[in-house]
Amino acid sequence: MNLRTLLLGTALALPTLALTGCGSTYVSSTVSENFGDLTVREIKMTAETIRFANSQPYSPRSLPAEFFQTAGAGSLRGAGALPAAPDFPDITPQRLELRPPPQTVPGPYTLGTGDAVRLTLAQSTALDATTTTAQELTVRDDGTVSIPQVGSINVAGMTVEDAEAAIFSRLISAGIDPNFSLDVVQFNARRAAVGGAVRSPRVVPITLNPPSLNEALLTAGGLQVDDPEFASIRIYRDGTLYQIPLADFRARTDLQNLTVLPGDAIFVDVTYDLARAQAYYQGQLGVIATQRANRTTALSELSTEIGLRRAVLAEERGLFQTRESLGATERDYVFLVGEVSRQTRFPLPFNQQSSLADALFENGGFNNITGNPAQIYVMRADPNPAAQGAVTAWHLDARNAAAFTLAPRFELRPDDIIFVQQQPITRWNRAIAQAIPSLLSPLNAANQLASN
Repeated sequence: MNLRTLLLGTALALPTLALTGCGSTYVSSTVSENFGDLTVREIKMTAETIRFANSQPYSPRSLPAEFFQTAGAGSLRGAGALPAAPDFPDITPQRLELRPPPQTVPGPYTLGTGDAVRLTLAQSTALDATTTTAQELTVRDDGTVSIPQVGSINVAGMTVEDAEAAIFSRLISAGIDPNFSLDVVQFNARRAAVGGAVRSPRVVPITLNPPSLNEALLTAGGLQVDDPEFASIRIYRDGTLYQIPLADFRARTDLQNLTVLPGDAIFVDVTYDLARAQAYYQGQLGVIATQRANRTTALSELSTEIGLRRAVLAEERGLFQTRESLGATERDYVFLVGEVSRQTRFPLPFNQQSSLADALFENGGFNNITGNPAQIYVMRADPNPAAQGAVTAWHLDARNAAAFTLAPRFELRPDDIIFVQQQPITRWNRAIAQAIPSLLSPLNAANQLASN
């Protein structure tokens, strides 16, 4: 026997020895009942056992209160200075503040541009009979009405009684029998706007008898509010924003009977945010013909206040998100290991429970080539210190795909370990893959020596 034959024979004998010991070349995780000081109890996942697993108490961590707050209600006070920086409690928004307008006794109605009046003249004939003629007159832009044979008479800003006196004097001067009556037939000069969560938003005329707040809302079809918790009636009047929570409005007749004044903008808001109401007020300013500079200033202050509150909320939320991205906030995690698509830790979400399906499939599921669907586990350490290392292995056997319907129902707890065991063939393939380099090395060495 020459040296080449001896070396080749030795090299060919080595694979048998290597494969015999390949079990020691590759070690993978499995689930067994005992391992050192750990006692493992395996429980098959069923609808009944899942109810038992979910009974372990757990309250998900909550987002900071800033994530549940809105910009809130304004605190506009005419043309005063901007309010102090808002104070945000660590809870969800509180009940809306009641800020009703003062109860006002309106003066008598005064005529204005667009109003229509009916002038009825009574004249005696030669046979002592009386005839009447009626004509409708509209108050023009210059504040006058035009009466045939008399001319233009200024009535803007006058009460009906004052206008009658002015017409009486002009009729006497023209030599016309001053036997007449004057009635307002169309009220167009004094109006209030009603909008928001009402069935028919509209402009409500202010008549000789001004409507109450409740009457103005009924004229607009009544309220249309599904959730009254944060609903409110906001009244913009003379540069000041007043607020009446819907619950207070319904409970108090004095609030229902508040008198609506000319130029009021009434908005029924169903949110805790003033942005939509502010847009409505800005649009209604032109409709109700009120262009006073102090209203523009007041709206600017309202926008500034809302902007300040939104900026504070945005800053608080941004700081929390930065801390969270840097890992500087307390979080609860579960861990995915074994034949999953990506071994990682999965943060349990804020303010809600998370299931086995959430954690497993949000990270790509498991590798269906190397992973064993019959061996999916959720490992959970016993929270009782007296248990001394006891572990419960909740076992999901998903060889039947219908078993995956249990995964969304299984609630996770902090520090759960989700483990997918490998296929038997996967273990063998990996053992061979580790052994092959050690098998080839002697053969290569033998060939090199033999060639020499």
